[in-house]
Amino acid sequence: MHLPVLVVTGAGGIGIAACRRLGSGHHILLADYTPAILSAASAALESEGHVVTTQETDVSSTDSVASLISKAKSLATAESSRVAAVVHTAGVPPSTINPNRIWEINLMGAAYMLDACLELASPNMSMIVIASLAGYLIGAPSPALSKHFLLSPTSELRDHPELKTDAAQAHPYGYAKCGNRLRVQAMATKYAAKGARVNSISPGLINTNLARAEMASNDAMKATIDNLIQGSALKRIGSTTDVANMVAFLCSGDAGFITGSDFVVDGGELSSVNIHQASASV
Repeated sequence: MHLPVLVVTGAGGIGIAACRRLGSGHHILLADYTPAILSAASAALESEGHVVTTQETDVSSTDSVASLISKAKSLATAESSRVAAVVHTAGVPPSTINPNRIWEINLMGAAYMLDACLELASPNMSMIVIASLAGYLIGAPSPALSKHFLLSPTSELRDHPELKTDAAQAHPYGYAKCGNRLRVQAMATKYAAKGARVNSISPGLINTNLARAEMASNDAMKATIDNLIQGSALKRIGSTTDVANMVAFLCSGDAGFITGSDFVVDGGELSSVNIHQASASV
């Protein structure tokens, strides 16, 4: 069939929206840690006419990531084609009870994928990493932490004193997502050497199952989220399609001069937070 391969990690709301937005004319390789979620997502996509292959994947395991890359290469060979795009959405929410899992999956998992997907890179291939607005809400990282995220070997990515502070331990999700966007910057030149591009997207509050679960977790969380939405410029929660539209743009030829960048898709939430903080400091 000669279908180019679209690799998507994470069969949640944003991952499935990306499959639907980009899947036509592609062979989708959909990866997720949870077999039941993966099976249901695959069935839904196939019922819509998409060509889908699934792979159970734990992005916090280098062996599991290597297996996914091998599958992508074999699919591309079978299709007499290439991997056209990789969209990495896999992650766990801020409310994850074990913070170590946030570091392992959200920080290290993205770094492992960025490293491994270099094998798939070819001219005009695009990789997208889904970061988060939370990576900005922790404030600007110190020069030392920025340097660490940008330059340290992947094997040492968690080994920095600032990642052991009370602030980082209280907000591992935000620090991990900050690391995502800086790691994307670090990899841009390596991908460009193969004619490929890599960017990140930092969504704000998006209407997914995980977001709804976060809002339902406790009244304080719901109030915080409601305040963030009502204080934003557009005053609405985002949709997975809003994010998928940015994914599609970044994977298109129209974005051919864009790499190593992060794109905030948040309805103006970050700008409103910045204005509020600036006003409060006057």
